[in-house]
Amino acid sequence: MGSLVGSAYATGMSVADMEKINAGISTELLFKENPPRAELSMRRKQDDRNIFFGPELGLGNGAVSFGKGLVTGVQLETVLRKLSRAEGYHHFDNLPIPFRAIATDLVSGQKVVFSDGELANVMRASMSVPGAVAPAEIDGKMLVDGMLTSNLPVDTARAMGADIVIAVNVGTPLLKREALNGILGVASQMLSILTEQNVQASLASLKDSDILITPELGDYSTADFDHLPDITPLGEAAARKVADRLARLSLPPDEYAALRARQQVAVVPDLRPVDEIRFVDLHRVNQHTAQSVMQTQAGLPIDQQTLDRDMRGIYGTGDFEHVNYRFLEEPGRRVLAVEAVEKSWGPDYLRLGLGLSSDFKGDAYFNVLTSYRKTWLNELGAEWRTDVQIGRTSSLQSEFYQPLNAQGSLFVAPHAGIERRSSDLYQGNTRIATYDMESALAGVDLGMNFGRYGELRLGVVGGVLKPGLDTGPEGLSPGESDIRQGAFTTRLVLDQLA
Repeated sequence: MGSLVGSAYATGMSVADMEKINAGISTELLFKENPPRAELSMRRKQDDRNIFFGPELGLGNGAVSFGKGLVTGVQLETVLRKLSRAEGYHHFDNLPIPFRAIATDLVSGQKVVFSDGELANVMRASMSVPGAVAPAEIDGKMLVDGMLTSNLPVDTARAMGADIVIAVNVGTPLLKREALNGILGVASQMLSILTEQNVQASLASLKDSDILITPELGDYSTADFDHLPDITPLGEAAARKVADRLARLSLPPDEYAALRARQQVAVVPDLRPVDEIRFVDLHRVNQHTAQSVMQTQAGLPIDQQTLDRDMRGIYGTGDFEHVNYRFLEEPGRRVLAVEAVEKSWGPDYLRLGLGLSSDFKGDAYFNVLTSYRKTWLNELGAEWRTDVQIGRTSSLQSEFYQPLNAQGSLFVAPHAGIERRSSDLYQGNTRIATYDMESALAGVDLGMNFGRYGELRLGVVGGVLKPGLDTGPEGLSPGESDIRQGAFTTRLVLDQLA
């Protein structure tokens, strides 16, 4: 919460507005995993029509791998952008109140102090609790919550030139023995122990002239984002206990009002055009393909909302675990550097699905699905997907999806599949026969993508269908002959569901 509250106040947000935002924050809002659906590519949107559940798994080198946290943090960044009055990339000394945020380099174990950046990315890095939120990747560093190295960064405040430090220690008390009854409790206790060690070092560095505020949080923990309106008064009560010392630092009311008026002037982002859009350190994904998602263009002024939407759109392709950006000032050139971090558990992915159904009259069915997807088989982004389903409908379906240009607007998709399913024949409301339907089909589609809005396919398909009587009168048997199938196909899908 330190970076969240600090950046909001440093960008000129009023206390009243902060309290209003606090009232709307919840764990679900901050840590919801799915990004806005409108920002997903059509191929990822179509996954919603399947019976998938659980996270996407990586599959390679004979091993199954997972993401780096329970949530990626991309949706968290979307929420955090709404909590700052300063959009875009900034040098934090130029904010209405100079600001710093603290994170921890997970590789070196060292403290990282942010003095510039895009505030949502910086806040997200500073509050990426290890194991819960995937680390943020910024400037080549893998970053997690700053609490591991400096949960009470007194030394950072002094380095900024502070003569008197007002420190607010919201460290969480250690859990009691009876609460250490599971892996989550043990992990939380471990983080609290590590945090408390660096907090004590910071407390020891405070001078007599400094002011320490210690809210009595009771049973509220660092992970409790669902009761912020109840926690806020605890901070106020703690501050009032040292009101006499704080009063010595106060300004006369008219001077303070003038100061706050200056601080609450909207921070104007630097929206000068860039000379180049550069993707940093891509290994699999074609830069031209990633850049085709963006509406921001070199040579035109930056529109902040468009740029934010571009970042979500790049993430929505499904190829990246984290996306952010920064501006580079090179000799005679201004560069928009997009740091799109390719999924470390890719490029081959495995997803599982389960479907259950019942007519509540004695018939119940299930389907179990396994989907294996190989991506970026060539520089245009070819994808080979195979789905195996077992249950009421058993099938094996495979498609090779080959874009014909870097933008992915045109594609060709040969596909083949076999399927076995049951079909019932009714007379009135009475089921009189059940058939086993076995089919084998192969075909090819030529298609066009309309960005994130839709897809058009024209194709040809052919194969055989073999029906067989499972239960029912022999006179209803379709015989032993196969039925040849063939068709020209057209499919138009428009998907703008939220």
